[in-house]
Amino acid sequence: MEIWNFLTELLDRDWPLHVFLVVLITLVIGSFVRVVIAKLSRKSRSTENVLDDALFDSLVAPARGLVWIVGLSSAAHIVGGHSESIVFDSIGSIRNVGIVLMLTWFSQRFIRSYIDLFMRSKSTKGEHVDTTLVLGIGKLLRGTVAITAALIVLQNLGVNIGGLLAFGGVGGIAIGLAAQDICKNMFGGFTIYFDRHFAVGDWIRSPDRDIEGTVEQIGWRTTAIRTFNKRLLYIPNSIFTTIALENPSRMSHRRIYEHIGVRYDDIGSLSKILNEIKAYLRKNTDIDQNQTLMVNLDEFADSSVNFFIYAMTHTTNWSEYHQVKERVMFEINGIIERNNAEIAFPTRTLHINNETALNELR
Repeated sequence: MEIWNFLTELLDRDWPLHVFLVVLITLVIGSFVRVVIAKLSRKSRSTENVLDDALFDSLVAPARGLVWIVGLSSAAHIVGGHSESIVFDSIGSIRNVGIVLMLTWFSQRFIRSYIDLFMRSKSTKGEHVDTTLVLGIGKLLRGTVAITAALIVLQNLGVNIGGLLAFGGVGGIAIGLAAQDICKNMFGGFTIYFDRHFAVGDWIRSPDRDIEGTVEQIGWRTTAIRTFNKRLLYIPNSIFTTIALENPSRMSHRRIYEHIGVRYDDIGSLSKILNEIKAYLRKNTDIDQNQTLMVNLDEFADSSVNFFIYAMTHTTNWSEYHQVKERVMFEINGIIERNNAEIAFPTRTLHINNETALNELR
């Protein structure tokens, strides 16, 4: 007890030494924290749980920052006890703001890291993840943390939060009028995230607007779409609440719908041709037999007798679909040729009954 009192009196008299010891201890604790968290982080990677990976990855820098804030504020408090400067009167508030900022930094890093590791883990296992929903929840959580931290910081700095919120209620009208488009786009973003009419990676298009491409990113204000000519198109989110939107990525089948014409000279073989084409499609494993399948005479056109085929493929992949369609079209041409018929092309027949006119043409 006497030794402790002696050390206390010594440090009170020699306060620069006291400050030096506080900074030295802070340095040691900061290094110790870094080493311990780094070891825990390496150990956590041996498990399949991504929560602890995200926790330790996000904790290193904010934890060291927190140690230094507490240590330096303690050192400043000692200096302030031997100084008459009013600067040191704000040490407590600055320390509290620093702690809030470190906790906010950790929370933001943890949310971002966990979402990234979670999606990567699900992708590695081949499990389906709703990317749009996960990213939307992540942005909502980070926004909530940021707003809460800002309010706490303002309160520590002496700002009246109640008055600020009251001002927000009155001034919100003016701000809302000045930022109508921003508000509409943010609500449009909420609509996209919660209705989930499309997600990142989906191919979408609108019959109302010249919009077509693959969704690359959904933000709070705009959605980025990569068009098929590889240009990036940014669409305000409010647009999606007012237009009709088609999502071909969620189609269940692709349709083969083609009109084909044969010559009028081959009309006698047409019934057999149609039956053979229908039989071929019925045996084709690329065609979904549970969907509508039609092969019928369609019309007597000017230069041909036209029929149509209507069938649904199992595949929805664009490249595979065209390979299936190509094989079907070649086989239809083969059936027509095997029946000594030909696919028609525009022709015109001239009938002349007047022999005098015929002789004049000769």
